[in-house]
This record gives sequence, structure tokens and C-alpha cells, in this order.
Amino acid sequence: MSTRRHAVRGRVAVITGGARGIGAALARTLSERGATVALVGLEPDASRAVAASLPGPAEHWDADVTDEAAMAEAARRVGERFGRVDVVVANAGVAAGGRFADSDDAGWRRVVEVNVVGSAVTCRAFLPALRDSRGYFLQIASLAALTPAPLMTAYCASKSAVEAFAHGLRPEVADDGVRVGVAYLSWTDTDLVRGVDEDPHLRLGRSLLPWPTNRTNPLQPAVERLADGIERRAAHVYGQRWVRAAQPLRPLIPAVLSSPWAVRRLRRVTGNPRHTLVGPSGRAATRPGNDGD
Repeated sequence: MSTRRHAVRGRVAVITGGARGIGAALARTLSERGATVALVGLEPDASRAVAASLPGPAEHWDADVTDEAAMAEAARRVGERFGRVDVVVANAGVAAGGRFADSDDAGWRRVVEVNVVGSAVTCRAFLPALRDSRGYFLQIASLAALTPAPLMTAYCASKSAVEAFAHGLRPEVADDGVRVGVAYLSWTDTDLVRGVDEDPHLRLGRSLLPWPTNRTNPLQPAVERLADGIERRAAHVYGQRWVRAAQPLRPLIPAVLSSPWAVRRLRRVTGNPRHTLVGPSGRAATRPGNDGD
């Protein structure tokens, strides 16, 4: 194997939202490449099962990514258990859909809190350890940061925000030897995306996007590219190769989505007063006593 493929061997990687989907698959891929993996988030039973299934050393910690005290404690315990932290992947995220005017305020806020505040809380908790190791912080953003869509205002706003957060953070920590990357993924075959397809409002919003930005992509190739980006400590990581081409086209997408064709299709939406978080991660984020993962 090449030297680059061994770059995470013996390193400690923290992944939030690792109970399923991108997080769980990335945990397995990094573990197979020789990393020690720490999973942090809600869904303790699922996280425990993922950690137990990995080929290398792994543990899980139950913590709400929006809870500063809980995440600081998780960071302390990860440091005590493994001695260092070399990589942190801010992956935890949720989504909800519907017209903004009809949306439930609590649901809309929850998406922003988990996706944006949760990423910042994660970074704040683990940044001292990353400074010690001169490590790497990877922020999972989305194609939604490049191609915002109607009926997904909370999710798109949150992914645009974390993209900006990571870009702003990068020069601040450069002198400490910490690298910061942003990962862009299009629709990838996970529980979250399947939950999106079960929601008629999110499904319609997705259908308004031009091909190939509206199609579902296989999980493992995207995860392999994320792992490669972690090994390169890359500033930008693209889960699908074609997503890179969307960067220069991003100013054109709002015009497409404001076209008469798109507006006519939006007339089908009659309301979504609950603005329910979709998929298993959404259910975990709203179960009693929990605020997000």
C-alpha cells in the first residue's frame, strides 16, 4: 500500500454522529486503515454496535453535540482513554422539510442547532487536543451549501453556515499546525437521505434540482474519498468527483430554482406545520431529554 494510505495508522479519530450512515461507514473505513476510532453522539445502542464491529480499537461516548458540558466531558474521556486526538470529524446532522412560513419554529431551530451549533461545540471541545497533536478537523458540509433548494431552508442554511465556519476557522488555527477541511457530499445512500425521500416536501424540493444534483449516490465510494481527504489533510474534500464542478456553477442555481417551472411545482405544497426531523437521527434528536445528533 502507498504511504498515503497508511497516514491514519496509529492515529485517533473522533467522529460525531457515528451511529449510522456516513459516520458509521467512515468509522469502519478509518479503522480498516489502522486508526483508533472514538464515536461521540446519541443513539448509544447503535454507536456501541458500530464500535464493537470495527476491526481496530474503538469506543463510543453518549453525548449531545449541542451540549457544551457533555462534549467537553466526552473530549476529556477520549483523551484519557486514548492519550491523544489526531482527527475530528464533525458529522452529526439532521434535516427537516417544508415551507418556511408553515414550519414549526422548534423544528427549524433544531436543524440549525444540531448542524451548526453542534459542529462549533464539537470543535471547541476537541480543539485543545488537536492543537497538541497538530491535527485535522473535518467539517461535513453538503452539496446543499452550493445548491440551496426550496423546502429545505433550515438544512441548506445550516450547511452554508458550517462551510463558512470552517473556512473562517482555517486561518485562525494554521499557526497551531491544525488543518481544517470542508467535505461536500451530494445525496448519498444513508438513512437520512432515505428519510428525506419519505417526506413529500423534501422529496419535491430535491426534484427541483438539476441532474445530477438530484440523484442518490452510493455510500462507500463517498466514504473512501472522505478517508482519502483525511489522510491528505485536505482543505476541500468532495464525496463525489462531479461535486467539485458545482463550485463555479453555484451562482447559477438560485436562478434555476426561481424559474417559472420551479415555482409552478412549488404550488403543490399546501403546508407542513410540524417541520418534522426525518430519519432515525432526527428521531434521536427529538426524543425526550435529547437535543440533537
